[in-house]
Amino acid sequence: MGALSVIRPTLMDVSSRLDPDGNIDTIVEILSETNEVLQDATFIEGNLPTGHRSTQRTGIPEATFRKMNGGVQPGKSRTQQITDNCGMLEAYAEIDKALADLNGNTNAFRLSEDTAHIEGMNQKFSDYLFYGDETTAPEAFTGIAPRFNSLASAENSCNVLTGSGSSDLTSIYLVGWGANTAHCIYPKGSKAGLAMTNKGQVTIEDVDGSGGGRMEAYRTHYKWDVGLTVRDWRYIVRICNIDYTALIKNAATGADLFDLMAQALELLPSQNMGTPVFYCNRTIKSFLRRQQLNKVASSTLAMEDVAGRKVMAIDGVPIKRCDAITNAETVVA
Repeated sequence: MGALSVIRPTLMDVSSRLDPDGNIDTIVEILSETNEVLQDATFIEGNLPTGHRSTQRTGIPEATFRKMNGGVQPGKSRTQQITDNCGMLEAYAEIDKALADLNGNTNAFRLSEDTAHIEGMNQKFSDYLFYGDETTAPEAFTGIAPRFNSLASAENSCNVLTGSGSSDLTSIYLVGWGANTAHCIYPKGSKAGLAMTNKGQVTIEDVDGSGGGRMEAYRTHYKWDVGLTVRDWRYIVRICNIDYTALIKNAATGADLFDLMAQALELLPSQNMGTPVFYCNRTIKSFLRRQQLNKVASSTLAMEDVAGRKVMAIDGVPIKRCDAITNAETVVA
């Protein structure tokens, strides 16, 4: 069992959230992240209770020119099936009832905990959307990076571009979201999204680990069954091995981001199939903006209106910030 001050709020936590009038203050969420991928990802119900099975065509029959009085051999296409699993992301919040009821701020205090737990769930999902790997975390789901992690030896290696860096590495990801391209999944027969259940007042036994102590508490359960399926890998491109320490505002050194992003767009079979979006972290997006302001030659970077707000875009494809993308990726070889 973890320390009580870690798994449950204490009186110090309550006092640290009170404003001068004794009410629960508005908390400045300095630990929150910007993960705009949560706004874009398509969610579709899977066809399995544990995930989704999709069928991909791997070969097409070859036609033959027939000569007069000659025959043509029949042919057939080839397919393969891929199963993607969902992970069960869960959390509990437990608050001492007497603690939460102090000063009559029960609902406000519980809401302050709910906000933090929901942010934590969002961050966890965003992390695994890019870096989840069932070979090391079988209880989770496999994200984008492990699926696009080879420059030569995999079928999808043609959609992995390199910035030629060897240390201090990050990536830019181009994802074409859609029902037949790439989308997030939730189990068959369940509901999409994060579910929050108010368990109300409960009695917690052995609360302090002493073998018999009990406590009345308020409990909230958070649950999110989610996964990722890539039905057509041609609609995801990873620009990896970007040494962010080598980038400067006039693009004279480091990876040629604009050229690599232009190459990535050309790898998509069609920009009308799904909704393509670039994702990068704050460091890369900052350099893109600085290079735009520095009037980098041949730059197609622009600010465009997307859903009523200005968004950085290249050739009309939005560039979104995702703090889950790390600056400590390993070399893709």
